[in-house]
Amino acid sequence: MPVLAASSSPSDRTYSVAIGFILAFAALEILAIAIHFGAEYRAEHATLQSLKRPAASTTAKPTTPPLAAQPDAPSSAALSASDRLLKEANVLRERGDTANALARLQDASQRDPRNPQVLAEMAAIYESIQLFDRSNETWRKIQDLGPSAGPLYELADMKLRVGAAATPAAGVPLDTAGKPLDAEGLPEGSVFGVTSIETEQIPDPEAETNLRLKIGIKKRQGVAIDHSKLRIMVLFYDSVDNDKVVATDADVNYEWMNPKHDWAESNPETLIVTYLRSKTHAITSEAALSAAAAAVTPGKNSPRSKKRGEPATSTDSSDSSRRGYLGYVIRILYDDKLQTVRAEPARLINDAPNPSVSP
Repeated sequence: MPVLAASSSPSDRTYSVAIGFILAFAALEILAIAIHFGAEYRAEHATLQSLKRPAASTTAKPTTPPLAAQPDAPSSAALSASDRLLKEANVLRERGDTANALARLQDASQRDPRNPQVLAEMAAIYESIQLFDRSNETWRKIQDLGPSAGPLYELADMKLRVGAAATPAAGVPLDTAGKPLDAEGLPEGSVFGVTSIETEQIPDPEAETNLRLKIGIKKRQGVAIDHSKLRIMVLFYDSVDNDKVVATDADVNYEWMNPKHDWAESNPETLIVTYLRSKTHAITSEAALSAAAAAVTPGKNSPRSKKRGEPATSTDSSDSSRRGYLGYVIRILYDDKLQTVRAEPARLINDAPNPSVSP
């Protein structure tokens, strides 16, 4: 029996090919959709991440930068130790022991680096042993303190303007600040100076102390001056218990020997200043005294102090019974520049408290 072989018709093959194309196209379509949405997902994810980072940084706690270290102010213990060391240094210096005096002052300066009195004592010792670079450096520290250093600021300014001179020849006169005097008897570079000081004790049974100063004040020859720019300060100081230096509370009076005192008719002109501590002791306030001293100006009437027997205007000096006359400081300023300083005793330049009224 013959065997028959099965054979597919042409229409069946065409159908299979069509189905294959359809499946392939569907697969390509699905792949294209997957690629498209995958790219969009990655872009959206990256955008979300970039938005999250700033948000996180803004919610983080802000970090404050550390404050710059401020220099600690000297404690009260350091200040009291500085004052004690200053007193010890003064005693050692008067004995001639400059090495130990300088060591005390350096210790005091470390404890209280803005103390002008300590710095001034150090500068004076450096000058006395001819260490002029160090003395100028120390005077400059006082100058950097500004007007708060009081009269020592003016002294430092004068020292730095003139410069520390080499050791003067023997016999060359100096003012109290150590500035050499020229042939006219005036400090070098100054318009005014003090040429003479006479101290006279006046017998007075009603007074503990009654003395008079006659101060010769000279103008440099050939220099035109403006009287309104001249200030003369003569301040007296007392000691309390032979230890503390304080501005006097005694009666002080100023008077020019020549009523005109304009240096036109006579040169030098003489200023007379009296110090009176009566046994009943009417007190002159420190502020009134400083104001009167600052008002010693050419062309004006001399200021009048309280006379004996007038009521006291201030009774805040409980230590008046322990007071005693110590000395004086004379300062002359012209055009706000210190011309000369005279003091008796000389240590009052550094030890005397700052006047409450500036000239």
